[in-house]
Amino acid sequence: MQVSRIRALRGPNLWSRHTAIEAIVSCSPDVHGLSAQHPVEQQLRRIFPEVGPFDGQRPGEAVTLAHALEKVTLGLQAHAGCPVSFSRTTPTEEPGVFQVVIQYTEEAVGRLALKLADQLCQAAIQGLGFDLEGAIAQLHELDEDVRLGPSTGSIVDAAVARGIPIRRLTDGSLVQFGWGAQQRRIQAAETDTTSAIAESIAQDKDLTKSLLHAAGVPVPMGRPAKTVDEAWAIALEVGLPVVVKPQDGNQGKGVSVNITERAAFDNAYATAERYGTVMVEKFLPGHDYRLLVVGNKLVAAARREPPLVVGDGKHTVRQLVDQVNADPRRGDGHSTSLTKIRFDDIAIGRLRAQDLEPESVPAKGRRVILRNNANLSTGGTATDVTDDVHPEVAARVVAAAQMVGVDICGVDVVCESVSRPLEEQNGGIVEVNAAPGLRMHISPSFGKGRDVGNAVIDHMFPDGGNGRVPVIAVTGTNGKTTTVRLTAHLLKAQGLRVGMTNTDGVYVNGRQTDSGDCSGPRSARNVLMHPDVDAAVFETARGGLLREGLAFDRCQVAIVTNLGAGDHLGLNYITTLEDLLVLKRVIVLNVAQSGMAVLNANDPAVVAMARHCPGDVTFFALDANHPVLATHRAQGKRVVYVEDGAIVAQKGKQVFRIPLSEVPLTRQGQIGFQTENVLASVGAAWAVNVHWDAIAQGLATFISDIQGVPGRFNVFDYKGATLIADYGHNPDAIAALVQAVDNMPAKKRVVVISGAGDRRDQDIRDQTQILGKAFDDVLLYQDACQRGREDGEVLGLLREGLQGALRTTHVQDIQGEFNAIDIALARLSPGDLCLILIDQVEEALAYITEKVKASTAS
Repeated sequence: MQVSRIRALRGPNLWSRHTAIEAIVSCSPDVHGLSAQHPVEQQLRRIFPEVGPFDGQRPGEAVTLAHALEKVTLGLQAHAGCPVSFSRTTPTEEPGVFQVVIQYTEEAVGRLALKLADQLCQAAIQGLGFDLEGAIAQLHELDEDVRLGPSTGSIVDAAVARGIPIRRLTDGSLVQFGWGAQQRRIQAAETDTTSAIAESIAQDKDLTKSLLHAAGVPVPMGRPAKTVDEAWAIALEVGLPVVVKPQDGNQGKGVSVNITERAAFDNAYATAERYGTVMVEKFLPGHDYRLLVVGNKLVAAARREPPLVVGDGKHTVRQLVDQVNADPRRGDGHSTSLTKIRFDDIAIGRLRAQDLEPESVPAKGRRVILRNNANLSTGGTATDVTDDVHPEVAARVVAAAQMVGVDICGVDVVCESVSRPLEEQNGGIVEVNAAPGLRMHISPSFGKGRDVGNAVIDHMFPDGGNGRVPVIAVTGTNGKTTTVRLTAHLLKAQGLRVGMTNTDGVYVNGRQTDSGDCSGPRSARNVLMHPDVDAAVFETARGGLLREGLAFDRCQVAIVTNLGAGDHLGLNYITTLEDLLVLKRVIVLNVAQSGMAVLNANDPAVVAMARHCPGDVTFFALDANHPVLATHRAQGKRVVYVEDGAIVAQKGKQVFRIPLSEVPLTRQGQIGFQTENVLASVGAAWAVNVHWDAIAQGLATFISDIQGVPGRFNVFDYKGATLIADYGHNPDAIAALVQAVDNMPAKKRVVVISGAGDRRDQDIRDQTQILGKAFDDVLLYQDACQRGREDGEVLGLLREGLQGALRTTHVQDIQGEFNAIDIALARLSPGDLCLILIDQVEEALAYITEKVKASTAS
């Protein structure tokens, strides 16, 4: 068995809506037909007894080691604690070669699981053992390391429940919620509206205390010190006991409390000094509380206890700590609800203050404190007291948050009880923490967990917003780029700032931000991350879908222009029109329930996608009486068609008309394929509520030139002859171009064509077979990139297509695209027409433009 071409499908894809790892797996015949009696399966199940049954997708399908690899990869992740359930193994056209797909929740974990599963299967083939426990532990450790912690995770979970799209921007906890101009971002529990000034104030404990005191909020007395002696003097001034802590700190690092004598004070000072300037303040007696403020509201409160153990009269302190740390809720970092108690020098020092050593056996019931502070990050526990907070205490902590200027913060309060006003009990606020930990509120050690993640999302997206901008995805065989550009133009006419991706580049609000073929998910993700995008229109090509899946979880509109006979068939295991249909309908499957699929009623394969759309469907067709369109119209549903020289959009009695004479792209409706592109774009703009006057204005101002739609039926005048430059490169596109030029009178017709070497032989022949019926001169050129073909092979196939041509009388082979253009131009006379099927779009258009300019100048 050999595993190759591993891909991470990071969005909805050909196989499912799940993120998944896809691998190509080759199996030799001796590992086909696995069963309970097969020695490889027997050994595999000895290694991994819980792996579950191996089965094919279809009844009677032979089970191979590829199927076993699929289930082992899924099972390893599941046993490591990953919530995964989807997997699939599909045979390809190549004997013994399979596509294996396994869901993942963290990409790094999914990739490692596949690697370990491969090793396990290889061990089974060789009759060897395998460290299953070690593999699962390795996966679990990696998952703990890379997945979001409980604080960020709770906010992300709340966003997902709200339907807000999320994107993790780093390996850490920087997360984007929403898209474009509607997006928000968090870093852990800190939002993008938390200012650097407010965060700086919160980190400066002395400044925070001064501001709170000025606002009438009770705080303990104290100040920073530069030396240990100065610090001790401050301690004596405010009165023992005191708290010693870093002036700029977090997570309880370097904090020592209830210090009553000089030796302990000096140790505490040394500990705090590691983190910067040391601050001394009066110790407030009572309990340690953390109150969480989100958007000027108190949303949760917890009483925190320092890390401790309770004696049983039998075990040593060290053994008791080990018992507590065995709790599965306790981990080494922040990914679990509780943190393991650290048995370090600080803990030992605290023990000795209680006249105990690590090997002492405390009496039964004795509480042994292992740290002075009660932070969860050092092993403390939390009890929810949200329902007990007195309104005046809530008002004080909200005032503290407002004074510091943070919208989400954890306010540390020390008092006997939060059920009474602070002033009554000499309580006070000791710290205001930006980016507070949330796990003590989500999963307290005792009491009710609070949905603080949802409180954060409510604060970031008030009034039930979901952070989305309209996303329009466009796919098909031909017409994608023109439809994308025109749709974006119609949205712009509405006043929207539009992000657009296509095979020519990435554009945001009219400015090109990237060039080249940008019809894949990476470019789309970049657009959705841009803050100046009110709506997005994406060309969604097959290559990107196969490589990574979609860049979005769902779209508002999916346009499928056509499938025809297909294109690129035979590549990447997409071998039939049915395969292509399944791939292209991915965008239709992922239309929002409130969204719309805009489908070509004249293409049966596209029509078949309608039943898979979760939202509504708009059909479009040139023929107003097309049966599919007529049935849809009779049902009172949306249709767009051509009638009496006008574009008509209709839903029930609601009818809108735009004359084709006011749509220059269609040349009075003479160019059928451009008219179809217009119908699709109108249907999409209608679906996202663009006003009809804006649609009409957009159609009237969209011109088919090299700026508007480069390489898509660009028309030039050359010495009285008509030049048309187009990127058509498959039989359906060629047929559409021939139909268009049939409506353009010419004395002689000349065509310049090459062929893409990665197409099937018959697809290349079919192109010139169509052209041979419509053009007098056919100039064949060979470009620099033959895409795996031998020299002259493509030209030979093009010539084969011209055998028996009904109209062509002159055929010529030429080396190089620009040479072919020069020879074609030399053969033209006034009144002739020349169709140039360009390969290097940008370069060829620039070359033709210069030739046209030179002819005008002469």
